[in-house]
Amino acid sequence: MFTGIGADTQVLAQGRLLDANAVDFALLALYFVFVLGIGYLARRAVSTSLDFFLSGRALPAWVTGLAFISANLGAIEIIGMSANGAQYGMPTMHYFWIGAVPAMLFLGVVMMPFYYGSKVRSVPEFMLRRFGKAAHLVNGISFAVAQILIAGVNLYLLASIVNALLGWPLWLSVLLAAAIVLSYTALGGLSAAIYNEVLQFFVIVAALLPLTIVGLVKVGGVQGLVAKVSAGPGGAEQLSAWPGTQLTGFSNSVLSVVGLVFGLGFVLSFGYWTTNFVEVQRAMASKSMSAAQRTPIIGAFPKMFIPFIVVIPGMIAAVLIPELAAFKQTGSGSVDYNDAILLLMRDLLPNGILGIALAGLLASFMAGMAANLSSFNTVFTYDIWQSYVVRDRADHYYLNMGRWVTVGSTLAAVGTAFIAAGYSNLMDYLQQLFSFFNAPLFATFILGMFWKRMTAHAGWSGLVLGTVSAVVVFAMSETGVLDLPGQGASFVGAGVAFVVDIVVSVLVSLATRPKAETELVGLVYALTPRASLRAATTGEDAGWYRRPGLLAGIALVLIIALNIIFG
Repeated sequence: MFTGIGADTQVLAQGRLLDANAVDFALLALYFVFVLGIGYLARRAVSTSLDFFLSGRALPAWVTGLAFISANLGAIEIIGMSANGAQYGMPTMHYFWIGAVPAMLFLGVVMMPFYYGSKVRSVPEFMLRRFGKAAHLVNGISFAVAQILIAGVNLYLLASIVNALLGWPLWLSVLLAAAIVLSYTALGGLSAAIYNEVLQFFVIVAALLPLTIVGLVKVGGVQGLVAKVSAGPGGAEQLSAWPGTQLTGFSNSVLSVVGLVFGLGFVLSFGYWTTNFVEVQRAMASKSMSAAQRTPIIGAFPKMFIPFIVVIPGMIAAVLIPELAAFKQTGSGSVDYNDAILLLMRDLLPNGILGIALAGLLASFMAGMAANLSSFNTVFTYDIWQSYVVRDRADHYYLNMGRWVTVGSTLAAVGTAFIAAGYSNLMDYLQQLFSFFNAPLFATFILGMFWKRMTAHAGWSGLVLGTVSAVVVFAMSETGVLDLPGQGASFVGAGVAFVVDIVVSVLVSLATRPKAETELVGLVYALTPRASLRAATTGEDAGWYRRPGLLAGIALVLIIALNIIFG
């Protein structure tokens, strides 16, 4: 499971250096000119902290919708999911069809009216209004820690591309990659990140679609891929999404399905998509309630088809690339699952096309890291610094502070990048982080939003004990007390964290005094006037194709159909 930085750098030196030529480098240079240019232009529109952190709440739904999905097209999606595809096959589709789209639709239809309507500047600020300072501080700190750790994943992989291109030491590649992302994020704030994410979405698709097509041709088409995967480790089970026993680590098919539906599809998925400020921040930057609701729903449509250009290449690499096929067979070798996309690019793409593919990979890692940094600087500046350290200063002070926080968080991500280097499948690492931070937060949110009796003491105590319980499950799995191979430990940990959070919150609520109902209007569903939760249907929000409920219904039908077809 662990490889280490030295081993990875040695692999690159032994032959994973990509044979890029002048055309490839020219395409990369052109891409960076656009990226930095967007950052410079966005800086001219930043005059207040709201402009820097939330783009002045003035962006249209199509922009925030594409940015919403692009912000998630970082290391998690490209390297992590292709690694999962190489290791587990089709069950990886669950991270999209069960573990993403339903929660994205729920966010748009149910939760965005609360977030946007309350005019909070961050998810922790919503916690402050609902539960008070203790829960607010716990959520703010845990979110900040999680974003630095996840930014390190994107930074490490971004540095790996620089390493593969130039052969520079990994530490130097990490510093260069960090400087690139810092340059445009610190200049233009969220607007620079969002408009670059829209550009990066199209670059990523332009990079991965040809790779998938060429890979399928090389492997003998769909039938050739089916035959080769069936004959390899894991066998035919890797060709259908259900029951996914290799992915979950459960040998029993029923338990595997329960783990996927409850652990991944409900707790991890809803915990990530509905409470993760990295994603919610994009919707909050929208110009209206309707646009805010449509942001995750628009993102759901490309999200459901992205696995065909991410997971499938991983499966192709596992049967087409000799080194990776040997690693899958024996569990040892000079490469690991995280190398799937790079190895496929190395062996299949000619120069010129290779340059576009490299730009796509760099775009994905920068989009992910920029999303982590832009959400981190908002939460740290508003929810920690302004709330508890330096209060009541002029707005310009917090605008400048946001830029300095961006610099500091980038330096911190340089450190956490080397933690990510120790995992042969980064999805193992990331899902573990989500079980620690997102699963208990979702339990607190969903209970607090629909149960007016929940108290402030329950808000913070449920979060803390839920997180601790997930860490305990992880420790038991690492020490062999629990036998949970694959990503079963994160699924079980998420489920335990959710249940513990709910139980603790209920018991503490029954023993402590709740807030007055008048203080919970706009924060609890039953106490909020329905009119304030409805999006406008006139002016710029008119038209059936702009109705959040209808769009969500169409997306839900499509996702059910995909599960049936590929189940």
